[in-house]
Amino acid sequence: MPRATNNPASRQRRNKVLKLASGYRGSRHRLFKTAQQSVDHSGVYAYRDRKNRKREFRRLWIARINAGARANGMSYNRFMEGLRKAEIGLDRKVLAELAVNNSEAFAALVERAKASFVEA
Repeated sequence: MPRATNNPASRQRRNKVLKLASGYRGSRHRLFKTAQQSVDHSGVYAYRDRKNRKREFRRLWIARINAGARANGMSYNRFMEGLRKAEIGLDRKVLAELAVNNSEAFAALVERAKASFVEA
């Protein structure tokens, strides 16, 4: 009896990998073995960088908030502490957006943060 190779499924699996590697240079998009290695490695990079993107955005937001707070005469950590004491629950993404695009509203938040130190 001839050996069964499950040809349709094997071909589909290989074609799926080669389609994922379609933009790669050289043998990485032609040969199954190197394409498989490249696709596997790109998956590792993608997983890692989904985590790193969150870190990088948080760093960017903190830098923007810090610049806005210092422009209004306050450091970042004192500003965040003042917001906590004033029970203002805005996240860093929104605060950074305000610092860049709406400086009047951000200045009002800085004043509220400063006032929370006087009350305490």
